[in-house]
Amino acid sequence: MTSGFQAVFLAAALIAAGLVPATAVVGPSQAQRTVAQPIPGVRDDEDPFLWLEQVTSPRALAWVHRQDERTLSMLQRDPRYPNLYREALAIEESRDRIAYPSDIGGAIYNFWQDAHHVHGIWRRTDLAAYLANQPGWTTVLDLDALAARENANWVWKGADCEPSPHRDCLLSLSNGGEDAVTVREFDVQTRRFVRNGFVLARGKQSTAWVNRNTLLVSRAWQPGEVTASGYPYDVRLLQRGRPLSSAVPVFRGSPSDVAVDPLALRDGAGHEVVLIDRGVTFFTSQYYIQTAHGWRRLDLPPKIDVGGLVDGRLILHLNQAWRTGGSSFAPDSVVAVSLKDARSTPGRLQPTLVFAPGPREAVESGGIATTAHRLILVILHNVRGRALVFTPRGADGWSRSTLPLPDNATVNVVDTNTDSDLAFLTVTGLLMPTTLYVARVDEGKTRVVRSLPPQFDASRDVVEQDWATSRDGTRVPYFMVRPKRLRAAIPQPTLLTGYGGFAVPDTPAYSPIIGKLWLERGGVYVIANIRGGGEFGPAWHEAAMTVHRQRAYDDFYAVAKDLVTRGITDPRHLGISGASNGGLLMGVEFTQHPDMYNAVDIGVPLLDMMRYEQIAAGASWVGEYGSVANPAQRAFLRSISPYQNLRSGVAYPEPFIWTTTKDDRVGPQAARKFAAKLAAMHVPYFFYEETAGGHAAGANLKESAQNIALQFTYLMRRLM
Repeated sequence: MTSGFQAVFLAAALIAAGLVPATAVVGPSQAQRTVAQPIPGVRDDEDPFLWLEQVTSPRALAWVHRQDERTLSMLQRDPRYPNLYREALAIEESRDRIAYPSDIGGAIYNFWQDAHHVHGIWRRTDLAAYLANQPGWTTVLDLDALAARENANWVWKGADCEPSPHRDCLLSLSNGGEDAVTVREFDVQTRRFVRNGFVLARGKQSTAWVNRNTLLVSRAWQPGEVTASGYPYDVRLLQRGRPLSSAVPVFRGSPSDVAVDPLALRDGAGHEVVLIDRGVTFFTSQYYIQTAHGWRRLDLPPKIDVGGLVDGRLILHLNQAWRTGGSSFAPDSVVAVSLKDARSTPGRLQPTLVFAPGPREAVESGGIATTAHRLILVILHNVRGRALVFTPRGADGWSRSTLPLPDNATVNVVDTNTDSDLAFLTVTGLLMPTTLYVARVDEGKTRVVRSLPPQFDASRDVVEQDWATSRDGTRVPYFMVRPKRLRAAIPQPTLLTGYGGFAVPDTPAYSPIIGKLWLERGGVYVIANIRGGGEFGPAWHEAAMTVHRQRAYDDFYAVAKDLVTRGITDPRHLGISGASNGGLLMGVEFTQHPDMYNAVDIGVPLLDMMRYEQIAAGASWVGEYGSVANPAQRAFLRSISPYQNLRSGVAYPEPFIWTTTKDDRVGPQAARKFAAKLAAMHVPYFFYEETAGGHAAGANLKESAQNIALQFTYLMRRLM
């Protein structure tokens, strides 16, 4: 599941473009579903596998152990597994990978894992050496040595360094890969943890530097004092050298919120501000600012994201239309608000327009970044990226330019900071090895820093973008990598993937794993850009929220049908794969269209939609899926929930279901119960649960390689 609070849009433009019909069919497509009888002797309102929700109970773990033994014994004995594992591990541990930069105070930092650094090292070099591709790295922290010394399975979750001089950093370390972290202050000059420095014990928590000696901290100050989603809602001011019990309350949300987090922003002109982000739901927030009269709420629409601070102006991304002060702004627009006005008159803001998307355009999720004096926006046009730079021009608004980068590709901002106008970006495509660029955004210049060497033979393949027509008439794009010469009337082994949720676009990117393990063996690879994602802005997302979610599943099925109709593949050679929300998508396709797919790869999934709100962080996603407390939404969730819709007497394909014990975001519970129910129905399946790794499924590179090899062994058994 994604983290943070997102949303998006562009309804009028999309309807005008014909991408979202004004009279779309609402609700599940009952006519397309397989109908069969319930399991004999099990009532629909009973859950005989509820005991598997006790994540670490001896009985549940014994069941997991038996399942893992069975799956490993079958898949690892497959003659294809050893080669797949070796290839996956070689890619995961390759020293040819790009060392992605994090610019902290003019020095370049990088977190790196390889065969010799299983947990990883945090290292640094200077900017000139990095740009010259002669970094001469200095290790700042050896996580393997720390893990051995402290007998912990430390997984790196990032560093947040103080404002200038950037010497002290808050390191977030997870024991086993879960979202809950321990926060410890680290001195990058002495390369040691700070004696008597800031230390926050394990928990889901967030921090913001106020100054070198002061933090704003959101955490469970008392045991169990978290929201229904499992996140903190109490923000306090903590001084260096003082115990946690001395922290001064600053802001307190409600247990019914999703989370409350502090947010510190700075720009290159010396402006600073600390905000409180009260996440009322996953997609709606209230922002508070400290004024001369205390903390006051900013008069902003609820569906909005703060994108940074430039030239004393707050950058805001609108996920809904906004009418204020005689001005009107369309969804997905980016606007600016004077920081001075926000402090003096938080209830009467006067935004100015920075950017408004055109038809078939959208602001990329996570595509807003600020430098010392500029704003960068990554824009999608027909799911292809480009990077725009906006410069404040006083009363004249903002000037706009486009960074010179390859077109028809996926563009991502890797790193920026507010000390300079440098930015690092990547450009990638399905057959285009990822290239790292450095940009002088003040000059509009870019140059290549490093390109990933080709990781597989792409000479026989071609990429194309095609469109399928969904059940309600909506045109749905998809990207396909296929051999240049397809053999007539011979169905190809095809792997179809998708996500379709949380406004996250599924953009094409270079994957050495897909290329080496699948494409080189003659497979076809397809990405479906279904509704629910952010490919075309907020309207594309909202079209498949809550009781409208069947549209996303219909879109995915439409792409599958299009591949079969075109003769690319057939149901015997068509497999599907997805994780997290994509795992839910796979579960729905498995239950609604079992005759369409011969392989279904279901990762870290939501599958029991009647109980998802009661598991891990599930309550935070009510805005996306709906709630069983709402009768109409409950009825819809019941109609699509994979766990509830398994039926005896149906010829299901043999699925591969995988999860992790340490996943404290989605949790392993639904995956376990789904497999147990299949077993009770005598339906063949594979189930594997890694004990570490969190929602990312793998605490280190060897665990990741094993998980990858298991998946592709399964896919080849079914499709090749």
